[in-house]
Amino acid sequence: MLPIALRLHPGDDVLEELERLVREREIQAACVLTCVGSLTRAVLRMANCAEATTLEGHFEIVSLVGLLSSHGSHLHIAISDGSGKTVGAHLLPGSRVYTTAEIVVGVMPEYRFLRTHDPETGYPELSIQPTTVTKE
Repeated sequence: MLPIALRLHPGDDVLEELERLVREREIQAACVLTCVGSLTRAVLRMANCAEATTLEGHFEIVSLVGLLSSHGSHLHIAISDGSGKTVGAHLLPGSRVYTTAEIVVGVMPEYRFLRTHDPETGYPELSIQPTTVTKE
């Protein structure tokens, strides 16, 4: 696994910057290893909801997890407000950094993550493909 560390700055869009990293480095498979930081705007898709929810204010990023690929990414975020109330959901474009977002991504060159239609769920789901042939 190859680690990549990055820092996002005030006003940066978290999802857009991660997708930019994936495009620029032609990353086929990666995961978010850790993230700490803050947001002033969070655009989220809550569980089993079709529409986005936008939250404005000051929030701490307490968790960011998920998979990244130039073939499609899937990220969940948990944020907390000033009283400690925490909410988690799918991260959508438009979530803006307040002071910083310090992120470490782990690239897995031995895999390629695809998003293919799953007839059972009706959604594009993860399809994992090896990129090298291993000898046994």
